[in-house]
Amino acid sequence: VADMLSGAIACIGFTWIASPACTELEVVMLDWLGKMLDLPAEFLACSGGKGGGVIQGTASESTLVALLGAKAKKLQEVKAEHPEWDEHTIIGKLVGYSSAQAHSSVERAGLLGGVKLRSVPADENNRLRGDALEQAIQEDLDNGLIPFYAVVTLGTTNSCAFDRLDECGVVANKHKVWVHVDAAYAGSAFICPEYRHHMKGMELADSFNFNPHKWMLVNFDCSAMWLKDPSWVVNAFNVDPLYLKHDMQGSAPDYRHWQIPLGRRFRALKLWFVLRLYGVENLQAHIRRHCGFAKQFADLCVADERFELAAEV
Repeated sequence: VADMLSGAIACIGFTWIASPACTELEVVMLDWLGKMLDLPAEFLACSGGKGGGVIQGTASESTLVALLGAKAKKLQEVKAEHPEWDEHTIIGKLVGYSSAQAHSSVERAGLLGGVKLRSVPADENNRLRGDALEQAIQEDLDNGLIPFYAVVTLGTTNSCAFDRLDECGVVANKHKVWVHVDAAYAGSAFICPEYRHHMKGMELADSFNFNPHKWMLVNFDCSAMWLKDPSWVVNAFNVDPLYLKHDMQGSAPDYRHWQIPLGRRFRALKLWFVLRLYGVENLQAHIRRHCGFAKQFADLCVADERFELAAEV
C-alpha cells in the first residue's frame, strides 16, 4: 500500500526542498531502524554527530557508495603525504579486501570503482579472520600498494557465515582502512538481542548496510545504509549545478549526494508502514520463527545419516 501511495505521490526526493516530508521521514526512519539494531550512536543522525542513514536501492549500491567514499578519503590522505604523486598513480596503488565468501556485488564494486579488490581466504567455518586480513594487508604494503577498503560480511550468501568483525575491524583501523559491513539479508536478525553477538565490533566500522526488503517484510527496494561520516561520500558525489541549488542547503541532508543516481523514490514511506503496523515485537517474532525453522531442519538432517550439515546453524 505504501509503495502504491509513493508511486501516486510521485515525489522525486533528491533534495530537501523538492520534498521535505520525503527527506525528513527517511532521516527519522533510519534512526528508528538503527536503534532497533542497537547500532552505535555515531551512526545515527539523532546523536548530534556527523553520522546518519540513507535508503539505497540495493546492497550492491551501498557497497559501491562505501567504496567510492573510502577511495575519496584515501586519495586525500595520500595526497597530503605525497603531494608529488598524481591521482592516477595513487589509484593504481589502491587495493581493497573481502572474504572469498563475499557476495559477487563486492567484486563488481571494485570493477565499477576502478580499483583492485583482493579475495582473502576464509577459515574452516567460512569466516574472514583478523590474522588473514593482517597478512594480506602486510603483503600489499610490502609490495608498495595502498590498502584502503575492507568488506566484512555478516551472513554470507553461501552458508550464512559471519566474518569476525571484532578482529577485522581492529586490523583495518590500525592500517587506516575503511570498514564496510555487508549484512544484506542476515542483518534483519539483529533486531533480536540474542543474535547481536554476530555484530560485535560494529563500533570499528565506517559504514553498515542491510536490506529490510529481504527479511523484514518490506517490499523491494529498500536497502538501509548508515555512515559514521557521510561527508566523504557527499564530497565524492558533490556535483552542484545552479538548477539544483536551494536556500535550505546544509540545514538537512540532500540525499542526491549520498547515492549514485540523482532521482530517488519515497522509499521511507513503506518502512514507516511496516514499523507502525507490525511493531518491534512482532518483527522479532517473525525473525525468531524463521530461525526456529532453520534449527528444526538442521535437527532433521542430523537425525538422518544420508545428510550432513555443511555449515553451522
